[in-house]
Amino acid sequence: MSFIDIGVNLTNNRFNDDYEQVIETARQHNVITQILTGTSLQESQQALALAREYPDLYSTAGCHPHDAKDFQDQDLRALKALLQHDTVVAVGECGLDFNRNFSPQDTQLKVFEQQIQLACEVQKPLFLHERDAGDAMIALLKQYQSKLPKAVIHCFTGSQKSLETYIDMGLYIGITGWICDERRGQALAEMVHLIPDDKLMIETDAPFLTPRDLTKEQKSQLKSNRNEPFLLPHIAQKIASCREQSLLELSKNCFNNTVAFFNLPIKQQ
Repeated sequence: MSFIDIGVNLTNNRFNDDYEQVIETARQHNVITQILTGTSLQESQQALALAREYPDLYSTAGCHPHDAKDFQDQDLRALKALLQHDTVVAVGECGLDFNRNFSPQDTQLKVFEQQIQLACEVQKPLFLHERDAGDAMIALLKQYQSKLPKAVIHCFTGSQKSLETYIDMGLYIGITGWICDERRGQALAEMVHLIPDDKLMIETDAPFLTPRDLTKEQKSQLKSNRNEPFLLPHIAQKIASCREQSLLELSKNCFNNTVAFFNLPIKQQ
């Protein structure tokens, strides 16, 4: 049984000293492919550079809503150039975050729409971030629905209403270790069964969102409580339990969904 982590922030400085070991440890736990998240032009460039070092890594290119305030027109042209590489498999991480509002909401909306248009132009899927902005996200995506390529709501943590609307729109849903949090993740655990088998993907969002239900042995393998891709099978097992599926069935579905969604040159299971 093999796994693909669709969201790893491997360019984060918490991985600077040992990213080679992080990749190898993930492989030893059957996480055979990682997609490195680009959250700004600089991070997207770094993610591509790192992905090109390893045949089992890919990357995304985009501007996170937190960074929208610093986004320039020339950055959009530079992202388009990055997306010409086969190793860069999606536009993003992009979207809306009305929870923390590190960038003004009108700026977030403008930069997000530019990246939607870019995805429509280059016909690569969207890797989406949404926090407390479900209505605005849905309204903007619907404007482009006829031209929109495939899209995934990365690290979904929203309401059941948002989830059902995203599913009705044909979007994919990415689930992280948030579901392993007995405090914040209970609602997600109770609604994850609503996601169709062919629309579900899994991710760690490492080094963030370390699962709270790890064993002592798993915790002992972590560096400063840093989340790592090798924990993806643990997250998958939690999701499978919540969906009353076998881990084998869930992992196969998620693997095949991911290969098809990102158009990866990997044989489906």
